[in-house]
Amino acid sequence: MLDREEYIEQAYLFRSFAERITAGIAAQESLTAIGQEVLATSKLPMALDFLASELKLVGTLSTAMARLRHYFTDFQTFVIASAEEEGGRFDMRTALAILEREATYRGDGATPQGLFVYRFECLSRNRLDYGRGLKAVAADDMFDDEWRAWITTVSRQVGLIDLADLVYVRSPEYWRIERRDAAVAGRPVPEPDRAILFGEKEGRIARANRGKDPLFFFAALQRQLGYPIVPRVMPATPSAESPALLARRLERLEMRVKLLEEESRGGIDLSRFDPKNFSMPRDE
Repeated sequence: MLDREEYIEQAYLFRSFAERITAGIAAQESLTAIGQEVLATSKLPMALDFLASELKLVGTLSTAMARLRHYFTDFQTFVIASAEEEGGRFDMRTALAILEREATYRGDGATPQGLFVYRFECLSRNRLDYGRGLKAVAADDMFDDEWRAWITTVSRQVGLIDLADLVYVRSPEYWRIERRDAAVAGRPVPEPDRAILFGEKEGRIARANRGKDPLFFFAALQRQLGYPIVPRVMPATPSAESPALLARRLERLEMRVKLLEEESRGGIDLSRFDPKNFSMPRDE
């Protein structure tokens, strides 16, 4: 767990780094410049020096972050490593936006419930590896042993049991319904036999979203309880891709197809491209 000023500076790092990468500035140059801008009393400038050196030596950031586990969490390292995988569809801009939002949330005072749901939605929306991702989530100092045991259970049951059900049975709402049903049926009132990890409101929202799309569950938690929203970075569209340019490209493709068809039928008549065969318009 870091001080609040560290999370604020981390959020600035991830935001500024993404902006400079988008602008075409070299990553090593960006890290060096950001290291001079961030708060000098924080530990981030030393971490940035190490990141820049590792990037120059190895060419990746995740390897350096993995060696700074006292400063960067395993989940942050996992997100950057996933963005650096060759052939992957997970974009570095999206990874940095995710880490910026998380650092901002932690600086504002994160809860284990909100942090877990945010990270789980990040894995879901970006189709990242649940096994490695949830292992990195559980390694955070925000979670105690009860949380780590439950996250391990979730990693084994993901895809088989809905997250809303897993949250519901770990909330007071589940035991309230159990006690009510036991009283109506005349059975002994049950007592919780497992750790309660979520609050009553999370349990009610989870019960209302059982059997539904998990994205509805995430959205309800964000609306009702202020959980952080997972950023979704839109793909960058070059400004040169205007409709007029696309139309000219289609015309060139049509011309190429016609030339290929003529060549397949016996050859291309080059005489029609000779300037001498073009008749000049007569003045009236």
